[in-house]
Amino acid sequence: REREHKQGEWERKKQTPIRRGTISVGIDATDLFDRYEEEYEDVSGSGFPQIEINKMHISQSIEAPLTTTDTAILSGSLSTQNGNGGGSINFALRRVTSAKGWGELRTGCHPGPLSVCPPSFVTTNCALQFSSRGIRPGLTTVLARNLDKNTVGYLQWRWGIQSAMNTSIVRDTKTSHFTVALQLGIPHSFALISYQHKFQDDDQTRVKGSLKAGFFGTVVEYGAERKISRHSVLGAAVSVGVPQGVSLKVKLNRASQTYFFPIHLTDQLLPSAVFYATVGPLVVYFALHRLVIKPYLRAQKEKELEKQRESTATDILQKKQEAEAAVRLMQESVRRIIEAEESRMGLIIVNAWYGKFVNDKSKKSEKVKVIDVTVPLQCLVKDSKLILTEASKAGLPGFYDPCVGEEKNLKVLYQFRGVLHQVMALDNEALRIPKQSHRIDTDG
Repeated sequence: REREHKQGEWERKKQTPIRRGTISVGIDATDLFDRYEEEYEDVSGSGFPQIEINKMHISQSIEAPLTTTDTAILSGSLSTQNGNGGGSINFALRRVTSAKGWGELRTGCHPGPLSVCPPSFVTTNCALQFSSRGIRPGLTTVLARNLDKNTVGYLQWRWGIQSAMNTSIVRDTKTSHFTVALQLGIPHSFALISYQHKFQDDDQTRVKGSLKAGFFGTVVEYGAERKISRHSVLGAAVSVGVPQGVSLKVKLNRASQTYFFPIHLTDQLLPSAVFYATVGPLVVYFALHRLVIKPYLRAQKEKELEKQRESTATDILQKKQEAEAAVRLMQESVRRIIEAEESRMGLIIVNAWYGKFVNDKSKKSEKVKVIDVTVPLQCLVKDSKLILTEASKAGLPGFYDPCVGEEKNLKVLYQFRGVLHQVMALDNEALRIPKQSHRIDTDG
């Protein structure tokens, strides 16, 4: 039976290969800010700025498991820049040797990395580059070590193709990502420091900034990214540097696909270019979010809720009938509890409602979906106390869910020692009454 289960799992994996892809489109928009004064009036179209696509890159890869330890990888890429293009196609076989390592063999004499488990690991990559000038060998070795729970140090050495020595420290926590790096090499030597803050919100908003300085110049980059739907993340970054100028980079991650659009605005440090590159994407995003994204997501949520309500309509009706029957059986017990509580001026539930409350004036058209749970709550009172644990109230005797899939609250108006109290609690929130903080102030 265990063998059949493993065989079934293997068949499912075999039928679902992993696909990854990246599309990058470079746009030259320097004519918007650095227009060259035309000396000839007969040049056609000279009144409009020329925006060109100067580079494009497309890559795609497919990983297909062959056995429980072997995976075949087929990848290819096409790129073009300023009229010159190229492409490549690769085939690789990857084998998991143990829980601590794996190896990869690529066609064209490109053996992949071999790594071992933390706290330290080493990655080595060898390459041969064929060109009209001959064959150029290359070797890259990376040594990494976990410095603490959230910090990793890297030491990288490249020989042959763009020889360099690089050291970096990366600290990644729940709320931030920090990197500092130093590289000495040919043709580029630089120092880098970057920081990214991760907001703990539903949209997974991230704000980042970096400073990179070296022999090639200095570049300051800042930007943000945010989740706009369940499977899509939109990001934008502004790059300001000398001598690179000003660029705007827009990136969209959709499931396993990445779409990248670097837009070169100007070769000079123009304040107008920096301003429009910063403010323009923000204005476009907030306009699209309010006019397109938010209404679309709201409509999708309503559609899903409607489907969920239709599929559970029979179950809700059954739960409602069971709750009403339970309330009828509680009547005698509740009468005795109320008599006992009144005799000692204890806890009396005046009114209790459970479900979806609508208080916002902008939601007047939205239907209130609540049920009366006064009797079930009074039945749970013991020795002038009512204690509810951190769990959905829909599972309590005499309760049922009047609005499946929507946010619910429990509102209680009760009397204790002859004084009115009121409290509103979330569906999964623990509740303990009576409390002095629930007391209704009747002064004035």
